[in-house]
Amino acid sequence: MPHTRQAGPDTVESLLAAAAGVLAESYGSYDTAAARDRLAGDTYEESGAAYPAAPRPGAPAPTAYPSAHDEATHELDLACALVVNAAAAADSLARLVNDHRIDPEGALVFACLLHITGRAEAADFWWRFGAGGGSRTAAYCLYLSHRRHGEFRDAAYWRTQAAHDPEEEPPPPTACDGRQLLPDAARHALLVQWHSGLAPTLPAVLENVINRLTVADDDEDFGEIPHPSPTLVDDLGQ
Repeated sequence: MPHTRQAGPDTVESLLAAAAGVLAESYGSYDTAAARDRLAGDTYEESGAAYPAAPRPGAPAPTAYPSAHDEATHELDLACALVVNAAAAADSLARLVNDHRIDPEGALVFACLLHITGRAEAADFWWRFGAGGGSRTAAYCLYLSHRRHGEFRDAAYWRTQAAHDPEEEPPPPTACDGRQLLPDAARHALLVQWHSGLAPTLPAVLENVINRLTVADDDEDFGEIPHPSPTLVDDLGQ
């Protein structure tokens, strides 16, 4: 029997759906459906080759951007803002620093924090970590990251990984304890900045938390790689 694709807890589509209410309440003119279609149905093109996602009936045409770089940057900023706004973000990150196993969702969240604070190469490192553990959202972030740098062959590879259906059903979402990763004002500001066409940023006090993290020796491919501390979730929440 053919495998039926389901939107698991780590998909960009499910994150957008979960955030739809917040976006609709904050911005009456924000078209959440169009953003979801751009993320889920984005197409990579090079020399006439296309790698589209499954078509969505009635999907609107993508919003015009000056360049593929601008489009990918804008969508990557949105994806990161939604990831750190997700209800499970704090618990996912806590598992990354406290569990004795790879936690792909925690790596995804940490990478998005690094992206928001301007650490692009380190974000790519942790997205790879998450994608290697099975996070399709992390793979999609890598697709957008490579696309914004004009690295289209790498982008095509990660787009394929993001669209790949796992052979096994995804595990059920882990129960959340209700805490948020970031204070309410900071989470709301990320979406306000994105909606205004600005790159989302954290308040200085929260960015300083990231600045104080231990940095591993320079990686040959990714440079300096911050590592999450055992108190990172508490430090950000305060």
